[in-house]
Amino acid sequence: MKGKLRSLLDASRADEAIAAAESYRAEGGVMDDELFYLLGNAWRKKGNWQMAMNNYLEAIHLNPESPAKQALEIANEILDFYNKDMYNQ
Repeated sequence: MKGKLRSLLDASRADEAIAAAESYRAEGGVMDDELFYLLGNAWRKKGNWQMAMNNYLEAIHLNPESPAKQALEIANEILDFYNKDMYNQ
């Protein structure tokens, strides 16, 4: 499953990656930290920061050393930047 998600994300097919991950989970597939991280990346590529961050948090919960930790930090920095700009308009 991880390879499939990586391939879909590399091909900029985030919708298909999300559908595949959700289908895998619905069928009883075990979601580990890497799958949550990849699912977070798919949501981020679609611009849905809340879903991306939720999945990153799940990954970090399962593995505190997950690459999702850095992805979450970066997402927070980006959103902090956007929020500051909104207030300065």
